Amino acid sequence: MTPSLALFAWLVLLVGLLYFDPAKEPRTSPALWVPVIWMFIVASRLPSQWLSGRIGQVGQSLEEGNPVDRTILSALILLAILTLISRSFQWGKFFARNTALVAFVTFALVSVCWSDFPLIALKRWVRDLGNYLMVIVVLTDPRPLEALRTLLRRLGYLLIPLSILLYKYFPGLGMQYTVWTGARMFVGATTSKNMLGAACLLSGVFFFWDTVTRWAERKDRRTKRILVLNFAFIGMTLWLLHLADSATSRVCMAMAWLVIVAAQSKWAERHSGLLKALIPASFCLYLILAFGFGLNGQLASQVGRDPTLTDRTLIWNILLGMHTDPLFGTGYESFWLGPRLDYIWAQFGGINESHNGYLQVYLNLGLIGVFLLGVFLMASYRTICRGLKPFSSLASLSTALWTILLFYNMSEAAFGGGLLWDALLAGAISIPARAAQRASALPAPEYALAASNPR
Repeated sequence: MTPSLALFAWLVLLVGLLYFDPAKEPRTSPALWVPVIWMFIVASRLPSQWLSGRIGQVGQSLEEGNPVDRTILSALILLAILTLISRSFQWGKFFARNTALVAFVTFALVSVCWSDFPLIALKRWVRDLGNYLMVIVVLTDPRPLEALRTLLRRLGYLLIPLSILLYKYFPGLGMQYTVWTGARMFVGATTSKNMLGAACLLSGVFFFWDTVTRWAERKDRRTKRILVLNFAFIGMTLWLLHLADSATSRVCMAMAWLVIVAAQSKWAERHSGLLKALIPASFCLYLILAFGFGLNGQLASQVGRDPTLTDRTLIWNILLGMHTDPLFGTGYESFWLGPRLDYIWAQFGGINESHNGYLQVYLNLGLIGVFLLGVFLMASYRTICRGLKPFSSLASLSTALWTILLFYNMSEAAFGGGLLWDALLAGAISIPARAAQRASALPAPEYALAASNPR
């Protein structure tokens, strides 16, 4: 099959999946396409990268941005705001119910004042504000749980087959080569193998969760078709994840599947308190073993990685040795700019993140930012745990995403933006009472979303 014919076949498949999808919920709002397009861009490549066919960026372009990207992202943000205005979204109540998240985002905005690049930092803050707006658009849909299912399913339909297409027929777009050794890396529809790993991680977690939550109705004719489609995408996702060779995503996916099975079991209904305590306790135990007893290298070896976590520990030592302001950091998204970026690229090549989410927040926002992030994580876990009793299908997905985000950020940076962060927010923030009342007026399972986000 020629590349042109393969591209046409992919387009036909995509249209068929979207139009004849057995899981399609026609009563969700058409405005849901706004967050779908936004999160597809977040998960894959910027519009300018798709148009140019190039993935890499030089330091100057990282600072200046691109007018095409700004125009498209600004238009999506404006559409999200107009959607929320049309739904009479109650911002005051939203802020009151999400004080921890608001404090973290507000401090990020204030940090623009001490950034060496205040205009760039402000632009990036406004851009990342779009992540929160898109999640709110999903949660204020008349059928929020089905809207979330539709969002994640459409992302899977877009990202997974497209990555396979680029791998097989457009290797110039689907492959990258390392700076140091020239080894080939499969990136699919994204810009790096770790981004592809994150996309596969979310896809695998969603389709597995959707299968588990529908399994009791597997004899229903429509449900059978949905389950067959889910199994097909789980298989494709696992194959892509193998090609991406992202150990972090593989481990996190196994962890998420285990949490989902445990949370959906009858055991969880009887021992929900134990399940709630076990997850953060497991992370604390990992921290003690990895750093308290110096077993981080041995743990990495068990999942097929070298003891330096593919040179991550070397990068961390250099970053910590640069002596940024310990309390306030360098300002929002300002660390990887200017002379600091030039120095790090001279040492390690074209990297622009610390490969540790906690360190990334520390470098940009200091210890205050890390503290506020920790407060939000604890508050969000309380919100998620309330959904476990009475039981909610969304709570099992949110619990799995919360768990893997803790561990994922030990070797990758995914706090404050990105696909995994957006997915977590969908189950971890509280929407105002009007949206909850709208959801409660609908038949199950939509009400489960409101139950998992108590007011």
